[in-house]
Amino acid sequence: MDVTPLIRPDRQVIQSYGGGVFRVSGQTYPYAILVFPDRVLPWPSGDAGRMDDPDMFTDLMPFRDDIDILLWGTGARMTWLAPAVKAKLNFSGITPDIMDTGAACRTYNVLLAEGRRVVAALMPVTPERT
Repeated sequence: MDVTPLIRPDRQVIQSYGGGVFRVSGQTYPYAILVFPDRVLPWPSGDAGRMDDPDMFTDLMPFRDDIDILLWGTGARMTWLAPAVKAKLNFSGITPDIMDTGAACRTYNVLLAEGRRVVAALMPVTPERT
């Protein structure tokens, strides 16, 4: 029995990550990214790794009404959310689910297969960010 979930061909599926690079639906991204079901955007604030910057999610604000779940992949290890960042996201109506980048990639693909309105904000997994 085939239990592989059917995902529409126009959806952005995370295929791999590591060494500072992401592979999403056949494209390679050597920087932090925001993965939506229908597009991938560079995430300059994520690449800078400024975990305490309340403006690091400014790129998401135009899309906040289209986001049910925000998965925040913080690198090789989960990092706690700075209170100022949490307050700004909550004020915007976005509640992040924080985890390491590997868990965020896997969870994104599962939620995408379920048809959820999920976005993954992914910081690269690199040796210096362990």
